[in-house]
Amino acid sequence: MSSQWESFLKNLGIWVGSFTKFSPTGEQLESIPSRLNIEGLNNNQAAKLTLQRHGLQDLVLEFETLSRSLLFFENGSFCQGSMQFSPVSEFGAEFCFVHQNRRLRLVQLFDTNNNLEKLTLIREYREGTELNERPKLEFGALLGKWEGKAVTMYSDLREPSIYPTKMQLEIDASGKLVQNSSFANRPPFTSSATIDGSVLNFDSNPQNPIQVLMLPDGASATFPVKAQLNQSLFLEAGWLIKADLRQRIIRSYSDKGEWVSLTLVTENKVN
Repeated sequence: MSSQWESFLKNLGIWVGSFTKFSPTGEQLESIPSRLNIEGLNNNQAAKLTLQRHGLQDLVLEFETLSRSLLFFENGSFCQGSMQFSPVSEFGAEFCFVHQNRRLRLVQLFDTNNNLEKLTLIREYREGTELNERPKLEFGALLGKWEGKAVTMYSDLREPSIYPTKMQLEIDASGKLVQNSSFANRPPFTSSATIDGSVLNFDSNPQNPIQVLMLPDGASATFPVKAQLNQSLFLEAGWLIKADLRQRIIRSYSDKGEWVSLTLVTENKVN
């Protein structure tokens, strides 16, 4: 398995794109063109990051090590975010998918009342290639049976877990979206959601309802309606890369608010 630094190096290059901010209900607030140059230094033993955004001061960072709040998968995809969920500090995460000459990033940030404050969708392509952007995600594109593989890495850096996944999404007689999922040898579980335009409202646990917001370029954001203290929680981003290929990154926290794991699910639609 590649080292974390070797996996990070999959992101080297010049990435052209945009930073688009959305409200928690999916309303687009603003979009800013961007250019990100990630270059290796000292024979790739260090790196330099230069972010240019229209109307904003350039951000320049040089580094030789990676933050403990950040984990990379072998294909270069990653997630970084809060190590701890607490009421006295900022809480949120950045998710990044890497596929061929495309990157899709999503930032979820919560306010001090533990409500989602804003979402930023960052769509990027390697300079000199085409964007080939996907349409806005619609729930109909997710219906059917999906099978794939999950890789879970842990914040304590123990050996990753790799296991099969299955998921089926369908509409029941009442018009609700029903999701049947299974991971490895765990018992299957079922959840359901009401459909409200671009928002899916999962209410299987009334004490901790979950929303899925469908976004441009086949992206989705999954988050608790209100992050609750003393309850386990997760944040998730998804990307429908092709009609039959989807990836999801899930960042999980314990009931003590500690970040415990990061999971990349790669799934194919089988019918």
